[in-house]
Amino acid sequence: MNGVHDLGGMHGFGPVEPEPNEPVFHAPWERRVFALNVIGGMLGTWNIDMSRYARELMPPAEYLATSYYEHWLYGLEKLAVEQGLITREELDARVKTLASGAAVPETKPAAPPAGLRIVRPAEVERLLSTGNPFRVDVDVPPRFKAGERVLTKNFQPLGHTRLPRYARAKRGVIDRDHGVFVFPDTNAARRDKKPQHCYSVRFEAREIWGPEAPANEFIHIDLWDDYLEPA
Repeated sequence: MNGVHDLGGMHGFGPVEPEPNEPVFHAPWERRVFALNVIGGMLGTWNIDMSRYARELMPPAEYLATSYYEHWLYGLEKLAVEQGLITREELDARVKTLASGAAVPETKPAAPPAGLRIVRPAEVERLLSTGNPFRVDVDVPPRFKAGERVLTKNFQPLGHTRLPRYARAKRGVIDRDHGVFVFPDTNAARRDKKPQHCYSVRFEAREIWGPEAPANEFIHIDLWDDYLEPA
């Protein structure tokens, strides 16, 4: 997708200014949003690529005026409504009540939708530490091998992609083959895993950033087969 969220390599947004001693979360609500996103992914109703794409659909002006975890909250709400976990009307009514300062009435939890995975608190740590769910054990032949020169495709997708704009139509060299992984573009759109090899591709800094970049610096980007062509 080409959206305002893809800030890497874009001009006009100023330098990145790290916050000294920045805490993991700035407020309790950020912690809750993070936890809800993690547990939402474990329920099996969406995958991580769908959640990334949901955040990318935030209107540009709103995206630039809000914080990191507000982006996460937007995507979480969108997915929860789309997947039938809550209606937009229920969500809006709850937000209106909280904004008014009135007490939120206690309600009996609704029965979970059929087929929804139930995750118990005792299972969370094990599930979070169990392997990489996006690496798949299938026999897919690689299109490239270490040392080969490649050219990234120059395309303008409407959906989610992990190929940033600044790295399109650029020449690099395959540094290593990470193995076979789920392809994020199709996984975000239709849950089609389309397994293929993912490589660490080495680019000269000047190839990415232009002649003013240092001549002896490089950037490595993890890229899938479908993003690459022989150079």
